[in-house]
Parts: sequence; structure tokens; C-alpha cells
Amino acid sequence: MIPSDLEIAQAAEMLPITEIARNMGLEEDEIELYGKYKAKINFEQVLERLKDRPDAKYIDVTAITPTPLGEGKTVTSIGLTQALGKIGKNVILTLREPSLGPVFGIKGGAAGGGYSQVVPMEDLNLHFTGDIHAVGAANNLLAAMIDTSILLGNPLNIDPLTISWRRVVDISDRALRDIVIGLGGRENGYPRQTGYDITVASEVMAILALAKNLRDLRERLGRIVVAYTYDGKPVTAEDLKAAGAMTVLLKEALKPNLIQTLEHQPCIMHAGPFANIAHGNNSVVADLVALKCADYVVTESGFGADCGAEKMMNIKVRALGKSPDCVVITCTIRALKMHGGAFTVRPGKPIDEELVKKENMPALEEGTGNLLKMIENMKLFGLPVVVTINKRVTDTDKEIELVKKLAEQAGVVACVPIEVWAKGGEGGREAAEAVVEACNQPKEFKFLYELDWPIKKKIETIATKIYGADGVDYTPLAEQKIKQYTEAGWDKLPICMAKTHLSLSHDPNLKGVPKGFRLPVVDIRPSIGAGFLYPLCGAMRTMPGLPSRPAAVDVDIDENGRTVGLF
Repeated sequence: MIPSDLEIAQAAEMLPITEIARNMGLEEDEIELYGKYKAKINFEQVLERLKDRPDAKYIDVTAITPTPLGEGKTVTSIGLTQALGKIGKNVILTLREPSLGPVFGIKGGAAGGGYSQVVPMEDLNLHFTGDIHAVGAANNLLAAMIDTSILLGNPLNIDPLTISWRRVVDISDRALRDIVIGLGGRENGYPRQTGYDITVASEVMAILALAKNLRDLRERLGRIVVAYTYDGKPVTAEDLKAAGAMTVLLKEALKPNLIQTLEHQPCIMHAGPFANIAHGNNSVVADLVALKCADYVVTESGFGADCGAEKMMNIKVRALGKSPDCVVITCTIRALKMHGGAFTVRPGKPIDEELVKKENMPALEEGTGNLLKMIENMKLFGLPVVVTINKRVTDTDKEIELVKKLAEQAGVVACVPIEVWAKGGEGGREAAEAVVEACNQPKEFKFLYELDWPIKKKIETIATKIYGADGVDYTPLAEQKIKQYTEAGWDKLPICMAKTHLSLSHDPNLKGVPKGFRLPVVDIRPSIGAGFLYPLCGAMRTMPGLPSRPAAVDVDIDENGRTVGLF
């Protein structure tokens, strides 16, 4: 019987973070300690010292369209890192920071699971080094300065009906999605309708993840568009004179955080932008450091290859200046059967284990189409692909062999089962060898679209080539925004599609490889500081809600002061 994730993490023998830093070649004055097992990296100092060192091989881990429970992508990323260590490679892992919303909601944290975890697990899943709190403070400072400016004379001529900037809190709290502020008299401001997002959905978080240095951060914050004037001109954080103070609040948060895997490989965990509203990848500065301090760097893109990985290639790679050497697509037999119609998964509802345990080869073969589409998507970027099957005890050899056969026919370098949850790095040796082989193959990286293409052409390229849509339908509002943004010169920005992660399409109920659909674009919004436009493909929740039985109910402190129930 494998212990709980928390029990495994609490029993782990961690190395002092100073030793982890020394092992990856950092000098004493290049880290700032946050206790014994966490540190921040003075990344500008490191990058200057190591600027002439060649970059590591760069591996992006993505997935099929997941079920609401996830398919173990972070487990795969951590397990692959540990496995590369097992075969003697100098490797660093880079991950996003977890939000308290999922931690206390349904899905859980972002520390992996079983014997493929990063630690200290409690710290990183809770307050960690305070980065997300800093993002929230910077976001809410700007919000307060907007309302104050309007109340005290409105010198910028802001039209309150155009304010798009919302407040944030890092807890899933659906009651805050739509609220009215400014009640209680004139001294409290003008009443208006607004709402809260979860902190990781803030544009400030997307900016933190894409900024290359402190000056870049300052400039990006200044470019945030929060509203429009009565005569239609954009109002920015720079106009409100908020960007300087926001930068000061984020100065320490910009430094990436250093922790470790259970098998003592370095993990740089930094930033946590949403993968369906923003670009869903960890920070540029974390990867820049890792690429200079290792021979192999494993990173992870949020959700499936149609979401975070597409945005990795078209948005993050442009900011980073480095493309992956290979892509790993992880899947589970369970999820592929679901995509083939064997059963339905609903958030917060347990899966009928009888449906999972039974062989259903027709459903599995049908559902594997989703995997094949994700392989095709990644090959559009000219990259070698490795598929990993995150093996569960109920999976049969016959099921594994079918998926392997179909994936290999699709032209992957290898398709291998992994057992890293149960066995740690030892359970991923074959995958590690396959990744090394894939990284040595020639790549011909190419972007899916050019930045100088018109907005519609970029959107339609993503919709037809990545999602498999027949075309795109725009509402009058979206048409108006396209005209407005083109006139403003924002049409040269990358596109960050905002859509469900539960389907290749815009409809979460369409599983497998949907056909015969058109993608609706209901609105397009600007994230000028982050540096992209995001079309909304249907209603998007930027503030999750808790389930009827949230994970929070199991979390407590025992008589010895130890945390219990946290996964």
C-alpha cells in the first residue's frame, strides 16, 4: 500500500537547499534563503555570469485532452526529471506555482504525487515564498487607484463603464464573480458593477511569467490597459502612475524559487498563469536560469497540447528565444477510454471503477484519436514527440500495446508506459532514454503563424489546424474589437485563445476528436502588458467555485502540529 502524497512528502529526506544550489553550479551570493529548503535565485547575476555557456536540451511535457481530474502531467514531468537523473543526466525541472484555488478545491496542488513529487510539499502548495500574494497586492493596488482616480476628479476622463480591471483573491469563491462596489455614500466611491478573479488569472501573473528582467517587468506593467476614456482612448497603468509601485511590490516575486524533487534534482518553481485564459507556462526567467545550469531541462505546459503547449510554442518561445528540443505527450488508458465514449467524467463525481477496470478495446481505439491529434499538433511545430502512458494498475498489456502501436504509426520517437507515481525515477527509465534520443534528433522548429498576419488569420489558423474546426464565427462585438485593436496597432501581437481545456473544441461536452464544428469567438480582450490578445471562445470562468465537498474539509493540524489531509 503506497502512503498518501502528504505522508511520502513528510517522510522525505530533503537536502539543504544550499546543497541543491551548489550542485547546479550556483554561487553562495546567487541565492536568498527562505528557510532551510527553499531559496530565491538572483537570476540576473546568474545569467550574466553564465552568458557564454551553451543552452541545455529543452523538453516540454504536455498531454491529451484531460479529464477534470487530470492525467498526471506534473507527475510525469517530475518522474521524467528523476528518471533522467537515474540514467546519469544533469537535469533541472521547471514548474508553475500552485494556486490555493485548486489546492482547496477539487484537483489538488501542483507538487506531483506518489514518489514523483517536489518538496517541501506543504510550503509550495500553501504560501510558498509569497509570490502569488505579491501578484494579488500589485493587481489590487491598481484596482484601488482606478476607482480613486475616478472619484477624485477623474483627471484621465475614464469612462467607468469601460473598466475591465478586476480585483483578485487566491481562493475559489464564486460569490465574488459579480459584485457591486462603492456602496455606502460618496466617500466610498462611485457604485459600479465589477467582480473578482482568482489571482492566477490576473494579467499581472501572465506578465510575471513572461518578463525577462526587472526593467522588462516595469515596462510591461505600464502597458496594462485597464479602461478607456469617454473618447475611446486606452487608459494604462502608466497613465494612472501605478506601474512603479506595482513593480516594487513584485521585485522579489520576479526572482524564481528553488526547491527539489524527492530524488534531489533541482526544481525551479515560478509563476502560475492560467492555461485557458493566459498562456499556462512557468516563467521565462526560471527557464533561462535552468538552461544555463543543466544539460537537460524539463518543463510543463498547462492542460492539453491544444492549450498550454500551443501557447508555449507561439507565445513563450517568442519571449524566451529558445524552442523545445522535444515534446512529451502524456496520457492515461482511463482518459482515452473516456474520449472513446466508454464513460463520462464529471467534476467532483467519482469515476465508476468498474468502467475503468474492464477492457474496452473499441472505446480505447476510438479515444486514442485524441492522442493522435495532439501528436499531429506538436509535429506542426517541427518537433520530435515522445508519448508516455501514465500506467495504472487496472491497465492491461493488451491496452498498452494498442496505444503504442497507434502512436508509433503516427510517427513518434517512442511510446512507453511509465510507473513514476509508484516507483519514482526508476519507473521512468525507458521514457528518459527515449527523450534523450528524441533530443538528439534534428528539429525544424517553426511557429504556427507570423506576428504580422491579421488577427483573424491568426485565430483561424489556430482554430482549424490545432482544434480541427471547420472555421470561425465572430460576434459583432468581436468584429468591433478586431477593428479597434488593428487601429491601435495591437494586431501584431500573438493570440492566446481562451477556451475550455476539456475538449479540443470550445464545447467541453465534445470529447475525442470533434468534427464538423465552427469555433465561436464571442469577444476579444487585450493583455497588452503580457503582450497578447485573448479571444473568448464561449463563457470562461476566471473565478472557480468550490465543489460540494472541497478538499479543504480534509485539511487540519494534528496534536503534534503536523498538517494532515493535504492530499
